[in-house]
Amino acid sequence: MKMRGIYSSVTDIRRRVFTEVARLAYEGGDYSEKISDLPYKIVPGNEAVYRESIFLERAIVEERLRLAIGLPLRPIDQHESVSDGIEETAIAEKYYDPPLVNIIKFACNACPEEHYHVTDCCQGCLAHPCKEVCPKNAVEIIHGKSVIDQQKCVKCGRCAGVCPYGAINKMERPCAAACGMDAITSDEQGRAQIDHDKCVSCGMCLVSCPFGAIVDKGQIFQLIHAMKSGKRVIAIVAPAFVGQFGAKATPEKLTAAMRKLGFDSVVEVAIGADLCAIEEAKDFMREVPQNQPFMATSCCPAWASMGKKLFPEIADNISMALTPMVLTARMVKKKYPDSCIAFIGPCAAKKLEASRKSIRSDVDFVLTFEELMGMFEAKDVRFEDITDNERVELDKGTSDGRIFAVSGGVAKAVTDVIKELDPEREVKVESAQGLRKCRKLLQMAKAGKYNGYLLEGMACPGGCVAGAGTLQSVEKSTSVVNRYANNAKKKNALETDYEITLGFKKPDE
Repeated sequence: MKMRGIYSSVTDIRRRVFTEVARLAYEGGDYSEKISDLPYKIVPGNEAVYRESIFLERAIVEERLRLAIGLPLRPIDQHESVSDGIEETAIAEKYYDPPLVNIIKFACNACPEEHYHVTDCCQGCLAHPCKEVCPKNAVEIIHGKSVIDQQKCVKCGRCAGVCPYGAINKMERPCAAACGMDAITSDEQGRAQIDHDKCVSCGMCLVSCPFGAIVDKGQIFQLIHAMKSGKRVIAIVAPAFVGQFGAKATPEKLTAAMRKLGFDSVVEVAIGADLCAIEEAKDFMREVPQNQPFMATSCCPAWASMGKKLFPEIADNISMALTPMVLTARMVKKKYPDSCIAFIGPCAAKKLEASRKSIRSDVDFVLTFEELMGMFEAKDVRFEDITDNERVELDKGTSDGRIFAVSGGVAKAVTDVIKELDPEREVKVESAQGLRKCRKLLQMAKAGKYNGYLLEGMACPGGCVAGAGTLQSVEKSTSVVNRYANNAKKKNALETDYEITLGFKKPDE
């Protein structure tokens, strides 16, 4: 998480790829010829800037372009053109082909796996506490300096903790450190590889890799083709959207800006979050503790997938309520059956969720905020150019629906509903951010430590505002979302204009 919020060369390349893929789809023409030219546009000149070779830089960009279009990585050991398969994927309907998250092998630095390393800061002190505390006698003093025998070391970290000079560092592959599922190991060349049976597509690895070697697939290309084919594409936008596109991108201007991209209209997913909060509140009141010891929230797909993969014996305690994305999509499709629904949000895992057979008919496309920004750039849409007369407001969610985007927000929304329905009922809450902490939370719940509790899990540290597809820092986004939520006219999810049957409330309700 150390790199989050820093605009780096990796960030720049990623966003330029999204922009060029969007521009390619909007302009049309000979895709095979045009995509072959894009690496030279994205990485111009004849000298390498980021790596040892400009040819390597362009080869990596080629793979990024293919993944952004939804195409698979090419095999390293045989020739395939960057354009292979592009004509077949230039269609209005295409789901993500597994795997969603990919490692570009020749972009990987083959970073060392976890170990403790003595740096030049070692002063060869007389006390050598590092040696004294090592339980395995893995620390030796050689020529007056500490040396760690990696064969004996059990990576307990005691030596690093006692060194008065901070001379012992823990070295760890950043992507593996970010993976709460321990799904990243090394191949025979020492490069990172993903165990897709463990991976839940949270995307934390791809925003933690300093070499930009990990990339998820996209649907920008297909979304734009759906618009060009005349389909009615309606965007449903996650509550974390506010503030993502800069100070000029007010919520009131978003619909007008997105219409310039080709969207028919925009709906705020906070209205689905309201329905989700109501459903989870009723589930909790009905089931805990009578039929189950605790209940875990369901809205974060990576958290829910982690629970089902690692703790199948308690998986039934995860709420069965549909996620805000699915509830909103079904509501819109009920009103406009022939429409295509594009979920716009911060999350890579939502792409995986939408690929499930039970969800495919509800959500046609999933784009991150970064990918949407590429569309804005490709069409040269500037929020400062949108006049007052063009402003169209989003559908309104409640304050509780909007705070789903920040850690603790889901639990607050659910407990607020319970307090309204049963003021005498006490609801105990525990939450966790990041999949490692989420795992510990469920381990303790399995052991009976959280009986009677409502458990909220968020795969991304900070909540949805920290998703892999966000544009702003976590701290800034949290502040802006909280302010946006506080400005909502309606506070409690029960005040929503909608009902769980996916329609408007009757006038007398």
